[in-house]
Amino acid sequence: MQQKLITMPGRKRIALIAHDNMKQELGDWAQQNLERLRRHRLVATGTTGHLLERNLGIEIDKLISGPLGGDQQIGSMLSDQSIDVVIFFWDPFEPMPHDPDVKALLRVAAVWNVPVACNRSSADFLISSPLMDSAHPYRVPDYEAYIRERTGDSGEAGD
Repeated sequence: MQQKLITMPGRKRIALIAHDNMKQELGDWAQQNLERLRRHRLVATGTTGHLLERNLGIEIDKLISGPLGGDQQIGSMLSDQSIDVVIFFWDPFEPMPHDPDVKALLRVAAVWNVPVACNRSSADFLISSPLMDSAHPYRVPDYEAYIRERTGDSGEAGD
């Protein structure tokens, strides 16, 4: 698939997600990195967002709860480039019914070339990267070119 170059803004839009058993861990990590997180726009699935907002005292855009579709909302935001980074503290020991949600979210993040941290160590690496506070060019699928390719449409007016 063809790709196009876009630029991630200096002020990142960060999705924060945590399974129930990992909410405390994400909260501890966020508290430790609060000054860095303040520089960015934070989006979270419902319960996680409410807990973080209350405990950190900062504004967080809250979606619906993950099991009710919040993970899919994040996936949609990834595909239209309105999320730049995903911090998803998922529990690898969570029972299987949640597994499709995790796989779907990680797949969409991979397709759209979005950095993902799935645990505290990887989140530490992401948040401390020099790229976190600067504009960053990166490649994403060129969906319009893909459609033109599939339909034979040249994209010119009058076709």
